[in-house]
Amino acid sequence: MKEKICLFAGTTEGRKLAEALAGEYALTVCVATEYGEVLLDGTEGIEVRTGRMDEPEMERFFGSNGFARIIDATHPFAAEVTKNIRAAANAAGVPCLRILRESDAKSKNALYFGSVSEAAEYLKDLPGNVLATTGSKEIGAYSPIGRERLWARVLPAEASISACLEAGVPVSHIIAAQGPFTKEFNAALIKMTNARFIVTKDSGKAGGFEEKLAAAEETGARAIVIGRPAEPEGVTVSAALGILLGGEHAQKAEIFVIGTGPAGKETLTSEAREAAEECDAVFGAKAVAGAFGTAKPKYYEYSPEKIKEILGSHPEIRKAAVLMRGDTGFYSGAKRLAEELEGCKTTFIPGVSSVSAFAAKLGVSWDDARLISLHGRNANVVYAVKTNKKVFALLGGENTAASVCRRLCEAGLGGASVAIGERIGFPEEKITRGTAAELCDNAPDALSLLYIYNPGAKSSYCSGMPDGAFVRDDVPMTKSEIRAVTLSKLAPEKDSVIWDIGAGTGSVSVECALNAPEGTVYAVEKDEAACELIEKNCKKFGAENLEIIRGEAPYSLHNLPKPDIAFIGGSSGGAEAIVSTVLGKNGRARIVLNCVTLETLSEAVGFREKFGFDEFEAVAINAARSHKAGRYNLMAANNPVYIITMQRGGGDV
Repeated sequence: MKEKICLFAGTTEGRKLAEALAGEYALTVCVATEYGEVLLDGTEGIEVRTGRMDEPEMERFFGSNGFARIIDATHPFAAEVTKNIRAAANAAGVPCLRILRESDAKSKNALYFGSVSEAAEYLKDLPGNVLATTGSKEIGAYSPIGRERLWARVLPAEASISACLEAGVPVSHIIAAQGPFTKEFNAALIKMTNARFIVTKDSGKAGGFEEKLAAAEETGARAIVIGRPAEPEGVTVSAALGILLGGEHAQKAEIFVIGTGPAGKETLTSEAREAAEECDAVFGAKAVAGAFGTAKPKYYEYSPEKIKEILGSHPEIRKAAVLMRGDTGFYSGAKRLAEELEGCKTTFIPGVSSVSAFAAKLGVSWDDARLISLHGRNANVVYAVKTNKKVFALLGGENTAASVCRRLCEAGLGGASVAIGERIGFPEEKITRGTAAELCDNAPDALSLLYIYNPGAKSSYCSGMPDGAFVRDDVPMTKSEIRAVTLSKLAPEKDSVIWDIGAGTGSVSVECALNAPEGTVYAVEKDEAACELIEKNCKKFGAENLEIIRGEAPYSLHNLPKPDIAFIGGSSGGAEAIVSTVLGKNGRARIVLNCVTLETLSEAVGFREKFGFDEFEAVAINAARSHKAGRYNLMAANNPVYIITMQRGGGDV
């Protein structure tokens, strides 16, 4: 049976507590007016009692309902109500928990008075309109000011409006509205009423105090602050929920992951802004969350682990906004965040991506473009440009516009058209155009974008490129026909990790890299002259995902990441040790071994039983090429090559 709790609400803190405790306890919420009841409408798991009670009525109510705890979340200025709740709880023998507000907002432009009457006496002889935001109960205390100078903002309740009329406030000077109010709304109201003074109670963050002070400073109005009465002992909402929702009551926050667009607050959609305003706290990098105008608590954190830690220690945060620059679905941390916060209800609200905004500035479509990110990650931008007419790239860190342009030039793409977009969406945005060769020394903002247009791009790639396409000198190279069949046996996926052992000129390594543009190829070669050729071929073909490993196998293999595929093109007599090392890293790796001698072929056939390969295939390739001999065309046979393909069905993953 759930423990019974009585909560006195009617404030923002009260509403938050009611929403957090509903369903966890048998909760009765007491509100003074029907308007307070409306604010809780739709919150399941609570019983609402409407109407005011004096101390004896409270004592009888507490005793007859068997409450285990009383929570007082009434307004800081409702001193008499707080006194009665505490006295009645003591008389009924029920523990009472008082909820306090935090108030740390001060202003050099504010004057503080002990009461509304004191403030009115000060203002009566000063020229200028007065905007009163202290509520309707004390509206009569403003009478010394004069009815034509006074404007009153009160709750949209019949009792509030009647109190203003009884105090002589003209109907046209009554503003009936329900908060919370933003700084912008307060500033607009000050301007509309032509107020030189705004009178407010120091009601803390939840009461919108900071927004009133900020609006006064922005408009040049003077803030008149009615100081808060001394608070009794109590705890904050955060501490209260920590007490009440421990153990089996562990809370699950609702997370809104919000894309802010490329320029943060300048490019927020209305949906994103409204969602963020409804949350209890805002998270994000300081450059993003810091610029978001709100009085809500801000945490300049964007790592999932830190956000999870903060949410765990602040159970009052029932709804949290995590702001991320750009769009939540385009190279964003949103996916990892959702995985880390598993168990919380997560809602994604997209923003305008930087690429979408940049494409609009350039007047080009991006539905037919290749999109890549070089911000905190590696990507084969040269391959992307070679195979796509349009490429958009996010930059960051060492991957600057200049470095990308230099890489394009090294790959023979210096004539590609390039546009650099800096601080897109900000007032100081800048777009620079030119060729890759012309922009090699450009130094734009670190977080820039590139648009690269290469009309000569070839959208498809065929294995078995001509031998003459490679720089080779006297280093042995796998010939085109053999290479094509070898690639078909290797069958690389787009993100495969591939070892090419005995890489020679790097012809197989390069073709593997082009077939696996999102993977990595490790070209292992002991001959330094061959390594230099691999490096040249790597730059020529834009195989940026190819890494040269200088050393002899199998000794140079131990520190490499586990391979999905291994190609053994040259073993120097150590084929068995190499195969053993590959399988030690990944028992299911696909291994292709090319043999030109019968001795190596014989050894390879024995691997089937020795290593327990479920799949084993040997293919003999006899290729001949035509050549001119006087008046005739003759065929010249190449040495036969045996291509061995081996793979286990089980083993280590």
